[in-house]
Amino acid sequence: MLTPELKKTIQTAYTEFLNNKQLKARYGQKLMIAEIAKTLGGIHLDDENVRDTEGHVCVVEAGTGTGKTVAYLLATLPIAKALGKKVIISTATVALQEQIVNKDIPEVLRHSGLNFKVSLAKGRGRYLCLTKLDNMLSSSDLASNPTQALYEDELPQVGEQSVRIYQSMMDAMAANQWNGDRDEWKDGVQDEDWQRVTTDHRQCTGRRCANVSACSFMKARDNLGSVDCIVTNHDLVLADLALGGGAILPKPEDAIYIFDEGHHLPDKALNHFAQHSRLMSTSKWLEQSQKPVASLLAQISGAGNVDRFGEQLPAAMLDAKQELDKVIPMFQSLADTINPTDHTPRHRFEGGKIHPEMQMACVDIKRSFDRLADLLSKMANEINESMEDAHCPVPKVDLENAFPTIGIWQSRAEANKDLWASYATPDGEGSVPKARWFTLVEQGGNLDFEVCSSPILAARTLEYGLWKQCCGAVVTSATLTALGHFGRYQMRAGTPADSQYHVVPSPFDFTKAGLLRVPSNATDASNASDHTLSIVDSLPEILDINEGSLVLFSSRRQMLEVFDALPVDWQDIILVQGDRSKQALIDEHKQRIDNKEGSIIFGLASFAEGVDLPGDYCRHVVIAKIPFAVPDDPVEASLAEWIEARGGNAFMEISVPDAAIKLVQACGRLLRTESDTGTVTLLDRRVVTRRYGTAILNSLPPFSRDMT
Repeated sequence: MLTPELKKTIQTAYTEFLNNKQLKARYGQKLMIAEIAKTLGGIHLDDENVRDTEGHVCVVEAGTGTGKTVAYLLATLPIAKALGKKVIISTATVALQEQIVNKDIPEVLRHSGLNFKVSLAKGRGRYLCLTKLDNMLSSSDLASNPTQALYEDELPQVGEQSVRIYQSMMDAMAANQWNGDRDEWKDGVQDEDWQRVTTDHRQCTGRRCANVSACSFMKARDNLGSVDCIVTNHDLVLADLALGGGAILPKPEDAIYIFDEGHHLPDKALNHFAQHSRLMSTSKWLEQSQKPVASLLAQISGAGNVDRFGEQLPAAMLDAKQELDKVIPMFQSLADTINPTDHTPRHRFEGGKIHPEMQMACVDIKRSFDRLADLLSKMANEINESMEDAHCPVPKVDLENAFPTIGIWQSRAEANKDLWASYATPDGEGSVPKARWFTLVEQGGNLDFEVCSSPILAARTLEYGLWKQCCGAVVTSATLTALGHFGRYQMRAGTPADSQYHVVPSPFDFTKAGLLRVPSNATDASNASDHTLSIVDSLPEILDINEGSLVLFSSRRQMLEVFDALPVDWQDIILVQGDRSKQALIDEHKQRIDNKEGSIIFGLASFAEGVDLPGDYCRHVVIAKIPFAVPDDPVEASLAEWIEARGGNAFMEISVPDAAIKLVQACGRLLRTESDTGTVTLLDRRVVTRRYGTAILNSLPPFSRDMT
C-alpha cells in the first residue's frame, strides 16, 4: 500500500535531489515516479510475504533526457524496502550497467537523503577460476589434458604470450592487486585466453573447491545477501530464471525487477532459450572421448559409485554417436537443395515441421542423449559427495581435476538432449510453433551442420517464468511502443494485460530543436543499385564537411559501396565502422570535432542505438533507408509464417512496427541534451510514397518536417 509516509519519503527524496543538484523538476520524470510508485505501492503481500495481488508490472516508455534512472530509483527503493524485497536492476549493455553503478546510484545516494546498499552481480563467466588458472599454469602437456574443450574448433592453442598473461594474473591475485573480475583486468584479455580460465555452473565444485576462500565469484555472490539493490544484466536474470530462480540472484517472489533497456528483453530471452549443436563435431567428440573416458575413470576409480556409472559411459557415448550418424545423410540431402550463392547457406523447416522419418530418428537421438546426460549427472553427484567424504580413497585433488571434465560432458549431453527433443516432439495443435533450421558452417576445412531450434516468441516463457513469479517489476526504455501503442511489446514480452502502460513526455522541444527531411531527389530504397547511387550523389549536397555527422546504413555492403564511390576529400574525413573498435572510432570522431575539424561516421545498426554524441559531435543524422529486418532471419521468417497462417499480415504486424522502432532509435542519436539542435535526413522516399509510410512518420519524434 502506498502509505502517506511512503509518498512523503519519495517526494522528499526527489525534492532534495533536485535542490542539491540545482535542477528543475521535469514533468516526464515526475510522472514516471508517480506511475511507478502507484503500481508498486498497490502490491499486497500475504501472511507468507508473497504477493497476492495483480497489476504489479509497470511499463514506461520515456525518451532521452527524461532521467529514467533517477525516476525508477527514487520510486522503487523506498517501496521495496517497506515490502522487505530486493531491487534488481537489469540492463542490456555493460555500458549502462557501469553508468548506473559508477555514476547514477552514487549521485542519488549523495543527493537524495536515501540510504541503501548496492552491489554489482555478474555471472561466473566474468570471473577468474583459480583452479583452472592453476591447472593451466601447472600443466606441461595441454594436449593431453582431459579438461580441455571437446570440440576441435575449441582446442586450446596456448602460446607463450598467453602463458605470460596467466602468470601475471596469478601474481596480481597473490598480491591482492586484482579481484579476478575480467572487467577490471587492466590490460583487457582476449576471449580465447579468458575462456580457458573461467568456468560455468556445471564445472564449478562450489563450496567444495579447495580455492573457495579466494574465489572471486563466491566473494561477489556472498555480498549480494547484504544489499538492498543489485545491478546486473538481462542475460544473468534469464540464466537465474532458467535454473528455477534464486540460484544466483534473489528468488523472483523476493524481488522487484527494473528492466532498463527493456526493449531488449524479448530478444535476449529468445537467444537464451534457443538450442543448437554441430552435428559432425558432436559425433567426432563422442568418438574421440573414448580414450579420455578411460583415463578419467582410472583416475577417480573407487569414489562412491563412480565405477558403476562410469563403466556404462563408453557404451552410452557410442550409442549416441551411432544414432546421431543416422541423420547425417538426411541433413546432407536437404543441404544439397540450398542455393550455393546464398549469403548464409541454411535450410529452414517450413512451419517448424520435421519430416516423419527424420522425426523418428530424432526420437532415438534424444533418448540416447537423455541416457548419457543422466549417467554424467549421476557421476557428477558421486564426485561431489566424495569430495566431502573424509574416507574416500581417491585424493581430493584428483576429484577436483575430474569434475570439470564431467561438467563439460554433461552440459554438452544436456544441450543435445534439449535440441533433439525439440526435433523429436511436434508442436502442439494450435500452439506457437518453434523455428527449426540448420546452417552450413566450415570447420577445419570441412562442412558441418549447425542444427538449431528456437521459440519464435518469448512471451509465454517470460509470462510464467518472470511476470507471474516476481513480486513486482518496472520495464522502461525510450522505445517500447511501436506505431503508437504497446501491442508489439506485449506480444513479444508477454507482459500481463493488467500491467500499467505509460508513455511519459520527453523534455526536448523536438519541433524547435530538430528537422526531419526527406529530400525530393531521394529514391525508393527497394531498388538497391539506384538507391546506392542516389546516396552517393546526395551526401556531398546535404552534409557539411566541417560538422559532426552520423550516417546510418542497414547493409555493410551498401555502406562500403557508398564510401568507395565518394570523392577522396570526403573519404578523408569519414570514419567507417569496422576499421577499428567502435569506441576507438567514436573517440577519434570526438577528437576531430574538439579540434574544430569535420568528421563523419559511417555506421551500421549498432551505431543507431546507445551511441551518445551530444552537441557538436552530431549535428546531422542521415539514415540511408527504412531499416526493415533482413528477410532471411529464420526466427523472424518463422514468426511471419505463423502470423500469415493465422490470417494476419506479417508485413504490417511485424516488419513495419519493427522498422518504426529502429527508425525511432536512429533518430534518437540527434538530440542528446535539451540544448542540442540538428537535422535528420531519411534518404528513402518510401516513407512518403507507401501506404505504411504515414504510420511510420507519425511514430517518430515530432520534429519539424521538410518532405519536399
